[in-house]
Amino acid sequence: MSAPELVTVTIDDREVRVPAGLGIVETALEAGIEIPIFCYEPRLGAPIGACRMCLCEVEGMPKPMAACTMAAQDGMVIHTAQTSAKAAESQHAVLEFILVNHPLDCPVCDKGGECPLQDLTFRYGPGHTRMTFPKRTFDKPIPISPLIALDRERCILCYRCTRFSEEVAEDGQLVATNRGAQSMISTFEDEAYRAPLSGNVIELCPVGALTSTQYRFEGRPWEIQNVPSVCGLCPVGCNIAATTREGKVKRILSRIHPEVDEGWLCDKGRFAYPHLYARDRIRDPLLRVRRRGYEEISWDDALDRASELLRRADGRIVTTLSGSETVEIAYALGKLMRSGLGAHTAMLPEETSDALDPFRLPLSAIRDAEIVVVLGDEAVSERAPIVDLWIKAARRNGAEVVSVGPDGDVQAAPGAASDAVRADEGLLGRLRNSDRAILIWSGSGGHGGVTLAALATDVGMAGKDGSGAFHLPSAPNARGVADAWSCSADETAPNPQPIKLLVVSGDEAAADPNVRKLAERAESVLAISMFEGLTRGWADLVLPGTSYLERDGTYVNLEGRIQRLRRTVIPPAPDELAWLAKLAERFGVELSPYPTEVFAEISARAFGRMSFGAVGERAELPPRRETVDGAASAPAADTKTAGGGPLRLVRYRALFSGPAVERVHELQFQRPEPEIELSAEDASSRGIASGETVRVSSNGTSVELRARVSKKLRAGVARAPEEHVADLQAGIEVSRA
Repeated sequence: MSAPELVTVTIDDREVRVPAGLGIVETALEAGIEIPIFCYEPRLGAPIGACRMCLCEVEGMPKPMAACTMAAQDGMVIHTAQTSAKAAESQHAVLEFILVNHPLDCPVCDKGGECPLQDLTFRYGPGHTRMTFPKRTFDKPIPISPLIALDRERCILCYRCTRFSEEVAEDGQLVATNRGAQSMISTFEDEAYRAPLSGNVIELCPVGALTSTQYRFEGRPWEIQNVPSVCGLCPVGCNIAATTREGKVKRILSRIHPEVDEGWLCDKGRFAYPHLYARDRIRDPLLRVRRRGYEEISWDDALDRASELLRRADGRIVTTLSGSETVEIAYALGKLMRSGLGAHTAMLPEETSDALDPFRLPLSAIRDAEIVVVLGDEAVSERAPIVDLWIKAARRNGAEVVSVGPDGDVQAAPGAASDAVRADEGLLGRLRNSDRAILIWSGSGGHGGVTLAALATDVGMAGKDGSGAFHLPSAPNARGVADAWSCSADETAPNPQPIKLLVVSGDEAAADPNVRKLAERAESVLAISMFEGLTRGWADLVLPGTSYLERDGTYVNLEGRIQRLRRTVIPPAPDELAWLAKLAERFGVELSPYPTEVFAEISARAFGRMSFGAVGERAELPPRRETVDGAASAPAADTKTAGGGPLRLVRYRALFSGPAVERVHELQFQRPEPEIELSAEDASSRGIASGETVRVSSNGTSVELRARVSKKLRAGVARAPEEHVADLQAGIEVSRA
């Protein structure tokens, strides 16, 4: 790629050489000069010059110009408000008009102290006001959703929020209604703003017009601390800052990592933190003393009881992991079970593989792709909403985006998406001829990474620096947990029969129906869980767990990037590493209670001896490996189609589901509807119309759901959220209720 043409621009008598076409706001920053802005936000796309706060004097122009909409040209001479009286007068006038109807409620506004309007008014605005008439008022606050409140009189019509909704998230739900002085922000038809990324408009708003209902009146800037960490609720690993006050988490903000999240954050990551304070949060160990009764016991008694269960199991132990454990916790648990007790069997949340390491790229590479192929039977927006944003950005940049699956542009049976790509000669050719091709696997089936690596090899991605592949696991730290468990010992063993002890680690595992069925076969169950409601009635001993917001440690995201979690608040129970170290002592296993030392032990085997301190606030992506190991073909797919017989049920884990979301009442409106998606052919053959209640049954078990007919879904396949069909088998019958 050739070097960009450089031009010379003079700003406030400072000469700077920049690439031709660079925005004047960025050009000024190159010269060390700030131009104030409200509406301009580079992540939202091309500037629109709505607020006029960036007016500058440009030699040769008859009137002040908006700097954000101008591009650098050779010989351009610009004067900002710092050196031009005309520009300063224009900025004063703009601020005066913005403040004409703006309320003086800074002392009670949640944005007070963090407000760009406040800051720029003090720095660039007039020192007095000429406005003595009453200001315009509206009813307030207006709940545009259970998560977001709108104070219309504070709005300065910068259109950041509507541009995000229309041009970035592409949900189109937030709009500007009316015209001129009557313009206002609202939702379409005044419906609730129900979108997976709606909370980003709160941070984008440069005033206090859009605020979080959870954070309103909960803290002031001088009372809070912001702790940098990483979100632990999906495999992207978005960078976050947790706002704390008086030892409690009060809000979650995004923290820009340009390669991972670009500063965006989904509503699950932003608003699910109140699960820390759930009513059924376990604070002390619980021992089952009656059939369904529990009593709190001391930690010493709990460790004695845990030791007894582990010794009595005689190695016939199965450990189920959630994928939400830190790398350090998973390694510590594995070292205790495998080295100390000879129990080598584990149920990981999802099979992951290092076969994709030769095709590793940052997520931001999706935006620059020529062609993006999404394989699998689950929507990317349900598994990893930020990845969906990168895909939308690629499409806006002109990339071809092709979905391959039961309802894709290229239809394929569940699990057979890679075979469908190989069978499509046109698509296969476009992938082979592209230097910037991206493959994304989003779906059920335990061989996604290996299958995708095989396909990437077949289409010639090896050696192409702009091409890559991503596997989207269902668990936030699936790769890190698998790596940590595998390096905790060298031996492996088959499932023991019978299972004398089942160890359940984490709330996601405790909520899994398959784990519950496994618990029925085990003689005893030891569970590690945050919430009593998940384990009541079937666990013999429950030890309190912690949240990702309460841990120090590391996660490995879907790129293979090792990222640092920082403890934001003190948990109500000891950290898992602390009591695992004490438990390990009883079996002669040397295990440190400190994540730094545990990470050093893991890193010597798995992470190239990287130090814990090297995992900084903005983690680097490890380099690609040179060779491809273990690439395999996809498992054979069931290609049965409709005709009145059983349908193939495809379950998906909805984004707004799981133990954390269930305990946050503001998120309940986002949870998946109790409905099942049917193809038009299958619905017609059964006389089912969209919206009707249907009975879905298999093996004597049935549930009633609402039908949703899809014109895109493949015949012979039905799709439903996992939480509504957890007890059903893969083959189902659907009939009118």
